[in-house]
Amino acid sequence: MAAVTALPVSLSARFKGSFAYFTVKDRLPQILTKAIDTLHRHKNEFFEEHGEKGVEAEKRAISFLSKLRNELQTDKPVTPLEDELPDAALWNQYLDYQRNLLNGNGEPSWFQSPWLFVECYMYRRIHAALAQNPPIGSFDVFKEGKAQNFFESQEAIIALCTYFQELLKNIKDLDEKQLQGELFKLLQVSLWGNKCDLSFSAGEKSSQKSSPLQCLEDMVPYIIVNDMEKLWSLLINAKKRNTDKCTVRVDVILDNAGFELVSDLVLTDFLLSSKLADEVHFHGKSIPWYVSDTTKNDFNWTIKQLQSANHMWMSRCGINWEGNLKKGVWVYQDHMFWTLPHIYSSMAEVAPDLYADLQKSNLLLFKGDLNYRKLTGDRKWEYTVPFHQALNKFHPAPLCSLRTLKSDTQVGLKPGQGEQIQASEPEWMISGKYGIVQFDATP
Repeated sequence: MAAVTALPVSLSARFKGSFAYFTVKDRLPQILTKAIDTLHRHKNEFFEEHGEKGVEAEKRAISFLSKLRNELQTDKPVTPLEDELPDAALWNQYLDYQRNLLNGNGEPSWFQSPWLFVECYMYRRIHAALAQNPPIGSFDVFKEGKAQNFFESQEAIIALCTYFQELLKNIKDLDEKQLQGELFKLLQVSLWGNKCDLSFSAGEKSSQKSSPLQCLEDMVPYIIVNDMEKLWSLLINAKKRNTDKCTVRVDVILDNAGFELVSDLVLTDFLLSSKLADEVHFHGKSIPWYVSDTTKNDFNWTIKQLQSANHMWMSRCGINWEGNLKKGVWVYQDHMFWTLPHIYSSMAEVAPDLYADLQKSNLLLFKGDLNYRKLTGDRKWEYTVPFHQALNKFHPAPLCSLRTLKSDTQVGLKPGQGEQIQASEPEWMISGKYGIVQFDATP
């Protein structure tokens, strides 16, 4: 029997000087401070809507978040969740699992535990701070930032919607080569749209200002794994095989709201309009997550904003997309699993219903950095380890990661490729300048 190779260590703030260390030390406290400030600024609004009860809830939530920030900054042990929310038991089981890994050598803590775990845990505690404090329980502390990203990206959104609506006029006349060219363009727009990430910038501005289509040629060298051809052949072959009896389903596991979400919606509308797919399932987050991740509210809000825009092609996109949802060719769904600390190789065990649903798909598109970290277990892999190996038996269907690099994990590179980039750009893994379209066909 072949020897089982041990998995590499998890990325963690215990490695001083690593990106995980700087994230836990600097970025996470900044995000908490911003959440506290946001609550503080809405005090009058809470009072107007809910009277004294609203103000009391706001004070409790702020005190909860201030305590959390202090626990984080002083590297206290990670404490079990004490709320009654539906996922609390699963979180506490996961904390026990982390505790068992330590074999009695101390408790899991902010700087000593895996980065992915403590970062997810922070967002879950932010959610609890509000959910446990009615009547402001459904307030999203990140909503303003997501809306701001959308409005500041207006020019780019107009450029993209205009390009797409013009493309639709003659999409039926495109030959295979032209269709492939358009798919590659929109895949790249969706890939680079992933740069607009508010958790990465600790909630500071990060919108898409210029037309996303103008500089695609110049960006190609920065796609360090480019499996677009493989994606194309999967889709075109599925289309050719497709009879009336079976539908080609594509699932998009969403990342950021704002410009990135619009770029994802354009890409998937193109897949439908070109008959490369028959239905698209979007997977978003069930609670506010990683500052700018898409929730159901963000998804619906974005389509409404486009519909009511006073720009012809923007509103046309919004109207068509509302129609896609009504017809059921677009389906939005969320599942508790996406906001648990588990990596995706645990999905079949932890969320068998979700895994079984993804198995019905012809292609899974995972957007963004957090999804990549969860796909590959957020570990210190050698650059050349095959993507398939790093997925660690997670194969519900053929899948592809579209991600700009914002954390120090990357697999599937050619020998010497990572070292070569590292020599000229030490920050290459965390700058968002490089991207991947990385495909794994083996279910």
